[in-house]
Amino acid sequence: QVQLLESGGGSVETGGSLRLSCAASGYLSDRYCMAWFRQAPGREREWVASVGNDDYKRYADSVKGRFAVSLDFADKSLSLQMNSLKREDTAMYYCAADPRRTCWPGVHDHQSSFDSWGQGTQVTVSS
Repeated sequence: QVQLLESGGGSVETGGSLRLSCAASGYLSDRYCMAWFRQAPGREREWVASVGNDDYKRYADSVKGRFAVSLDFADKSLSLQMNSLKREDTAMYYCAADPRRTCWPGVHDHQSSFDSWGQGTQVTVSS
């Protein structure tokens, strides 16, 4: 089991930036996938970005070119740099981990592929 703790959320104006962090503790195998999801009120949780032990990064179309995901391989901490924020980015952001598999396109963009989740950190973008 992997424990995840997010930080860095807050309120920002449209066009601003925020950086989210996720500290991981517990067991991760040599192959693992970590991801960011988000959930806005009244909407389903959606995949935002993922990166795994191979450092291959993938992004949802809605954030491509604005968000950057990174992984510190030393301590397995995950970050999400969010730039040019829009009102529609407002959501609770969650860190997720699959501690046994490298990220698979088409698989690890679904929340059911992850069994470890953080508590979430709120991001609010206002104009």
